[in-house]
Amino acid sequence: MKIVSSTNFDTRRSIDSGTETQVSAVQEILLRVKEEGDEAVRVYTERFDRVRLEQFRVTEEEIAQAAGQLDPLVLEALNEAAQNIRDFHARQVRQSWFTTKESGTLLGQIIRPLKRVGLYVPGGSAAYPSSVLMNAIPAQIAGVAEIIIVTPPSQDGTINPAILAAAQIAGVKQIYKMGGAQAIGALTYGTKQVPAVDKIVGPGNIYVALAKREVYGLVDIDMVAGPSEIVVLADETAKPRYVAADMLSQAEHDPLASAVLVTNSKKLAEQVAIEIERQVALLPRREIAEASIRNHGAICLVDDLDAGFNVVNRLAPEHLELLIENPFEQMGKVENAGAIFLGEYSSEPVGDYFAGTNHVLPTNGAARFASGLSVDEFVKKSSVVSYSKQDLARNGKKIMALAEQEGLSAHARAIEERLKDL
Repeated sequence: MKIVSSTNFDTRRSIDSGTETQVSAVQEILLRVKEEGDEAVRVYTERFDRVRLEQFRVTEEEIAQAAGQLDPLVLEALNEAAQNIRDFHARQVRQSWFTTKESGTLLGQIIRPLKRVGLYVPGGSAAYPSSVLMNAIPAQIAGVAEIIIVTPPSQDGTINPAILAAAQIAGVKQIYKMGGAQAIGALTYGTKQVPAVDKIVGPGNIYVALAKREVYGLVDIDMVAGPSEIVVLADETAKPRYVAADMLSQAEHDPLASAVLVTNSKKLAEQVAIEIERQVALLPRREIAEASIRNHGAICLVDDLDAGFNVVNRLAPEHLELLIENPFEQMGKVENAGAIFLGEYSSEPVGDYFAGTNHVLPTNGAARFASGLSVDEFVKKSSVVSYSKQDLARNGKKIMALAEQEGLSAHARAIEERLKDL
């Protein structure tokens, strides 16, 4: 693995916006789903998933049988993880509020949940039941009345039982056997079988990401997520085995995933490079992890930890681990990160699966301005104004002056007409 100095380390990362062919294909799929509904989804499901379905909705019987097909330890872990996620996200709930001035003017904000949300869940070999919990539970806590899951079917027309079990644990009953851009189209426009939603969340491949980007504005989306990222900021106290293992935990996601070590210890850098070579050879997803490390991995040597924090903040990573002495004392130096993991026992997979924090996080440096998925993503806010007669009399001409300044005389006249009666 390459070791570079901070002066030669490029913190910029290109964003995959899709090829012209991919964008065109997604646009064609979306248009056809909009015009033909279920039949278009049926055609694309047969083409891409190699199964023809007449009914897309998963039956209650299929959902009920799923839990029995899982290892009891996996089922126990899903149940406990769900509770941890509920506990963490319940603390994010905000209430509507109102304030009244002595003059009688009332101002406030009403917070309401979205009515219907669609959750995309990858299927097949890349089935992620943890994503079901991470997306569905915050929506439930926010008060979303209707949550709909779409997920690609296997060639035999079934859905991975782990996804169905997680949906049952989360209390989601509407699940549809469809994936790709066609599923995003169904959620956006609605079909006879699938109701249109207000927002679409959840990870997917490049075609799903491009489809979400295309339909944004007709519906809301969580984000257009890129490949997974991890940055480990470590000093001489860090264990090379831990650092290497954590970097590879993200590298195995995708050949485009990024794993970076930033350290002020040359000795640690060299040891981690050796450990990565040793550990990657043991991975079932070795080829993917090797491609990720080779093309998007790096070890960045810095003069001191302050310089390391500077690199970290420029990277603005999805996941950041602080494997340094006294991480709590220095955590305040982190300005940009989707999630921060403190200390050697806070391995990134703890957050991915179990601790309760959300693993849907900004990528490609978006942590500079964006946050991870939360309860806030599933509510909308309405401002409330009840302006008093007293305040309009006192401030009406000021409001008119601002309107006239912007050349909007009808705005000013709306105030002037009322001032005539005061």
